[in-house]
Amino acid sequence: MTQRHFLLFTILFSLITSSFAINDTDTQRFTHLTQQIRCVVCQNQNIADSTAPLAQDLRAKVYQMILDKKSDDDIKNYLVNRYGEFILLQPRLHKTTFLLWTFPCLGLVVVFLILFHFGVTIGKWNWKKTSN
Repeated sequence: MTQRHFLLFTILFSLITSSFAINDTDTQRFTHLTQQIRCVVCQNQNIADSTAPLAQDLRAKVYQMILDKKSDDDIKNYLVNRYGEFILLQPRLHKTTFLLWTFPCLGLVVVFLILFHFGVTIGKWNWKKTSN
């Protein structure tokens, strides 16, 4: 039964969307945007690749907003206001996500300092050992 509903929805969606004229730039925008938006159900997948019903609804909403000549930022802001910053696969940089963006760099610096410290310590130990 659900396969029939899915097939019917897919056919209806394709008929509805094919009736609207969309140019190549809008198609590229749609593809680019749907690859940047996280599926809320699957969470580690974008809505372009997800088969979840909510992802289909989000694709339809993005498509409709593109047809309504909304900008990419308007579409992303709408989705963020509705679902939160989590819906974007690449969160924007502001004070709430600053640590998320800086933590990898800070982690590398800390690892480098630890390795440097152990290298110096081992070097001193080997130097003392060989000088005796």
